[in-house]
Amino acid sequence: MRQMFQIKMPQEVICGEYAIEKLKDKAHGHRKAVIFTDKGVAQAGLVEEPDRLLREGGCETEIFDDIPAEPACEQVQQITDRFLRSGADLIVAVGGGSVMDTAKLASLAAEGETVKDYINRPLLGKKRVKTIMIPTTAGTGSEATPNSIVLVPEQELKVGIVNPEMIADTVILDGTMIRNLPEKIAAATGIDALAHAIECFTSNKANEFSDMYAMAALKLIFKYLVDACKNKENIEAKNRMLLAAFYGGVAITASGTTAVHALSYPLGGKYHIAHGVSNAMLLVPVMRFNKDVCGKELAEIYDAVGGKTAQTQEGKADWVIAKLEEMVRELGIPASLKEFGVGREDLEELVEAGMKVTRLLDNNKKTVTADDARALYLEIM
Repeated sequence: MRQMFQIKMPQEVICGEYAIEKLKDKAHGHRKAVIFTDKGVAQAGLVEEPDRLLREGGCETEIFDDIPAEPACEQVQQITDRFLRSGADLIVAVGGGSVMDTAKLASLAAEGETVKDYINRPLLGKKRVKTIMIPTTAGTGSEATPNSIVLVPEQELKVGIVNPEMIADTVILDGTMIRNLPEKIAAATGIDALAHAIECFTSNKANEFSDMYAMAALKLIFKYLVDACKNKENIEAKNRMLLAAFYGGVAITASGTTAVHALSYPLGGKYHIAHGVSNAMLLVPVMRFNKDVCGKELAEIYDAVGGKTAQTQEGKADWVIAKLEEMVRELGIPASLKEFGVGREDLEELVEAGMKVTRLLDNNKKTVTADDARALYLEIM
């Protein structure tokens, strides 16, 4: 049987402490840049340096600092319309996944096309301006992917728009940009990167390309995640986590996430639980559910990340799942949906919405039925 697989990546990736300084060179040849960011990132002072560097590079700047967390379709539409009116020929996204996802959609913006058009026809849009992605969290991997996630309120669901035109032209990974990231956000986004890597490695679509990047991400995450979250002065650990998150994003482009992400989308769509948190809550239950069909892959992870005591495939798989549980617990991720006001009375709506995310459920090596989804949600209630 013939197998074909492919990988799509940003044209240029610059990684390391003070890599942000390269932004000045990237401004050359551009007339005007719009910096996409959010209030939290702007108030933390993280936009000042990119803004200065762009101006020193001869580029006029305008700052959109009102990108919402988990943006809804109409909110993204308003922002892309504003970008069209700006006349800019460069987008610089400084922020987390929501900022970068919004910026990617804005890079497609054209008169007569809407975000809803892109939801219904993902390949419609064509990139019209260059994009530079500067993540301020080490987790989403959005800087590496052709994906943009938007909330569709009438469906109470997040929807993924996938278009290779949205892959960034340049990515800058600089640990100094996440030095002061609050531990709570660092933890949730870091576990999100972990979910990307392990889901891609155990996906039905896994292949040589995705396995290479997913495993590279897993090695870094198992080693550096906790310290990167808890020690703000460990810039090496933060740089390594930024690289791991990027690797996880590349793995997504070559493979795809599975039931963890599929079942987390309704939690963000209706209850506005942060994406990283909902993934972190579901990660261990789904991996435990998948163990009987993913034991080989989990054992490979065990061997790669330095496990030493287990001798059997099952023992190695159990060790990996226990380690995932330990990291989630050590980083203080909420353990129950009760903390977000979600109870058993919401169960059937969650199951119905989760089962609609067939794009990702189809990637899961073990078939997830409605009864399975119900049991998985009940584990975190």
